Amino acid sequence: MEGYEHAAMADPFARAVSFFMQLIADLSGPDTLSLPHQVVEETAAKQGRELARLLLQAHLDLRAHREETRLRKLDGTARAALADGRTRLECGHHRELATVVGTVTVARCALRSPGRPNAYPADAVLGLPRERHSLGVRKLAVLEAVRGSYDTALEAVTRACGKVAGKRQLEHLVRAAAVDVAAFYAARTPQPASASTLLVLSADGKGIVMRPAHLREATRKAAERARRTFRTRLATGEKTGRKRMATLAAVYDAEAAVRRPHDIIAPPGGRSDTRTPRPGPKARAKWLTGSIEHDPDHVIAAAFDQAAARDPQHQRCWVVLIDGARHQREVIQAEAARRDLRIHIVLDIVHVIEKLWAAARCFYPATDPDAEHWIAAKAARILRGCADRAADEIRAEADDRHLAAEDRTGVDKVCQYLHHNADFIHYEKALASGWPIASGVIEGAARHLIADRLDITGSRWSVPGAEAVLLVRVVQANGDMPQYWDFHLHAEQHRLHPAADKVNYKLTA
Repeated sequence: MEGYEHAAMADPFARAVSFFMQLIADLSGPDTLSLPHQVVEETAAKQGRELARLLLQAHLDLRAHREETRLRKLDGTARAALADGRTRLECGHHRELATVVGTVTVARCALRSPGRPNAYPADAVLGLPRERHSLGVRKLAVLEAVRGSYDTALEAVTRACGKVAGKRQLEHLVRAAAVDVAAFYAARTPQPASASTLLVLSADGKGIVMRPAHLREATRKAAERARRTFRTRLATGEKTGRKRMATLAAVYDAEAAVRRPHDIIAPPGGRSDTRTPRPGPKARAKWLTGSIEHDPDHVIAAAFDQAAARDPQHQRCWVVLIDGARHQREVIQAEAARRDLRIHIVLDIVHVIEKLWAAARCFYPATDPDAEHWIAAKAARILRGCADRAADEIRAEADDRHLAAEDRTGVDKVCQYLHHNADFIHYEKALASGWPIASGVIEGAARHLIADRLDITGSRWSVPGAEAVLLVRVVQANGDMPQYWDFHLHAEQHRLHPAADKVNYKLTA
């Protein structure tokens, strides 16, 4: 591959043409014809990327030559109009640009004025970023970094583009790529739905392991005060004090689906084969949001904004699914009151059943199948609207068995849970109205958005880094990445190169 080095440089594409001809000669030579296919494949891929880099470099060189020719023909007045009063032309300025096919050099002309920074008209025409990495590299880095660890992302980027970035640079590129997410969703108008379609909201929290300096103040102080029982592990009930809670919220549409209690949970003894359970409401047009930087109030307000955009006249039935967290419920109620909204809050039935399982262990051994029948009977009673009666029966059973205080913890917790959430467990009304009663959408989002990426083994996050990854994963989960990337590129172009900087100026190849 030495022939292309001596190609004539009068034509910017001459070097690429020479390289291509030499590549053909090498691939058709007798030595190459005896090689196994994987060696030839690797050579073709590697040299093909170098050919693409040479073509891109030649294109940029051609544009630089034409820019210099054009600017030399302009008089001082035209240059001043082009670069906000700068009239002095200086050619031969260069900057490197790391692209998906390798690093190239961009030559461009500077328009100068004493005491002012240089203006580079070609930067605006080419849409060059402030950093040395092209927008193509940035997009690839973002897609890889939000899919897996930064180490694997760096390997993928290096494999595809060559050594164009380091790990810290990838982190910076992801942060830069997430800056327009809020503006993107503020500018979008959701698809409308009929007044009979349910509008469902849900929120949840998920902890993320943070660097000590990025913990919330209360968590950091609690971790400093904590006294550990063991040196090498946590005792029961002890917390690591290393996590900061991220808040997630979901908004979606669903058609009402009327059901009965036995459609939700099988009766004691199991279901018969003669009756198929009625399906619940199916979520569609799902929209997710989340933040670790902002408090739950901010995220829940964003979810209400999205819901209001879907139903600005408040003609639809708003159902809000909660998991029993008191602060979350109070924030939701305060937000609804501030907007003068009528909402229907429903406690997630899955959390109720989990509490029932904890209570069942007070009465049955862990492997006793009778525990399942007991839970089915109590859950069916709760679903029929008799939660108070179910709690009384559970408490009475514990009294009859004369359980000690330490042996009836699960019983006391489920009874207390049902009592504190009595206003939100009217499942008989929810089922008759066709509302969802389980928060599977937001639970799944917590696993997908956070656990699959931000909770990988060994990771510790800063707030800006975790926030950027979470926001981009939200955009991906919403299926909006292509539209967001176009929006982001337009916003980036406007930030770096306002329209006034390129009036009546075109750089053509």
